[in-house]
Amino acid sequence: MKTLIVIVGATATGKTAAAVQMAQKLGTEILSCDSRQFYNELSIGVARPSDDELAAAKHHFIACRSVAEPYNVFEYEHDALAVLNQLFKSKDTAIAVGGSGLYVDALCKGINLMPDPTPELRAELSARIAAGHLPQLLDELQRLDPEYYAIVDRRNPIRIQRALETIYTSGRKYSELTGEKLPERPFRIVKIGIRCERNELRDRIDRRVDAMMQAGLLDEVSDLLPFRGLNTLNTVGYKEIFEYLDGIKSLEQAITEIKNHTWQYAKKQITWLKRYDGISWVDRNNFEDFLQVFDPKRY
Repeated sequence: MKTLIVIVGATATGKTAAAVQMAQKLGTEILSCDSRQFYNELSIGVARPSDDELAAAKHHFIACRSVAEPYNVFEYEHDALAVLNQLFKSKDTAIAVGGSGLYVDALCKGINLMPDPTPELRAELSARIAAGHLPQLLDELQRLDPEYYAIVDRRNPIRIQRALETIYTSGRKYSELTGEKLPERPFRIVKIGIRCERNELRDRIDRRVDAMMQAGLLDEVSDLLPFRGLNTLNTVGYKEIFEYLDGIKSLEQAITEIKNHTWQYAKKQITWLKRYDGISWVDRNNFEDFLQVFDPKRY
């Protein structure tokens, strides 16, 4: 049976490097499940694979869209399955890698279609968010769907709004609808998790943010000012620099917040991954040793 190897883990654990090594060993290609790396204009701030990594193994869904062209999880599921269908015509394995849990879920098990809210409900929730009432909406979400509240990015108003829209429209928990059993994929899935000790991970995040600044993150964000209203740019590493450019905070404060928010995001990813069964966890410092003996047929 054809096999999709899914490499997961928190941000900054070295998933990209691990995926490239595995792709080279197996002679196959990589599908990104990182929703921030889809966009051509986002590079430094999303830790896009380096030119050497992109040359070492063919990647799909890297810099494939413009920030002006929104790309949702349903489109991704359709497109990623089409890529896999083509790959599996000539290869026995393919590799997926990424830290966006929703997109990993879309690829591995599919996403349920959610009911569309009425325009009035959507307008009401949007107005409440614009008026600064996100904390109250979070309280509502915690009361109505504590399971989803526990894993959602609470700084992402779009996800909060979408969950509440679904709950109020369907009368069911958002976590129930996203967790419903879908038809199984026509390929085997092997999940490998890259694990990193907590203090080491925090240090890697801090050092990566410093490297991003040295590589020109400030200029990258400055070039994106005309697009700052897009939800795509309401993300760690960009929104903090926008606030610096607005004069709201110093550059030092912005950098510190990027580090802290990235660490918070990493902890959210770790919580999300606890939902999965059957992950084979590998210490990031031992991945090369693991790779020497890895045989997808054993899993």
